[in-house]
Amino acid sequence: MDPNGPDAKAYRRCVGIMLLNKQGHVFVGRRIDSNADAWQMPQGGIEHGESTKAAAIRELHEETGTDKAKFLAEGRDWFFYDLPADIQPKLWGGRYRGQIQLWFAMRFVGEDGDINIATAVPEFAEWKWIEPKDLPSVIVPFKRDLYQAVVDEFAPHLASADA
Repeated sequence: MDPNGPDAKAYRRCVGIMLLNKQGHVFVGRRIDSNADAWQMPQGGIEHGESTKAAAIRELHEETGTDKAKFLAEGRDWFFYDLPADIQPKLWGGRYRGQIQLWFAMRFVGEDGDINIATAVPEFAEWKWIEPKDLPSVIVPFKRDLYQAVVDEFAPHLASADA
């Protein structure tokens, strides 16, 4: 989908971050506003006038409490997903059908102790590192195809930093 095309206006513009540790595992957090056992990678909206790269750095810090990461890759394409019909009216005032996202792969260069999800406006109740291949199975069902596409997109970067 063209992020500037007419269809894109129905979607909230966002960035997503696949944060990889030295072992090639991916950061995921369990949302604080859900009792479901569903995890996600850091992601969030792009503010007016903000570049996608700046949004990714800001969102990473807002959601993980750290910016100790270096950019590995920017996605070639924008990905999108539709919210289920029962959820759509409850999020963002019902303005959007879903989200259109540009994803970034980043290598975490800090220590686990540098991650602090008890941020000013916490989004995650807990966090962990998981194997990239497990990402689609831990996300809510309506985002699974998108997460598989992100794993496929960043496959060349998924090996550990020590490899």
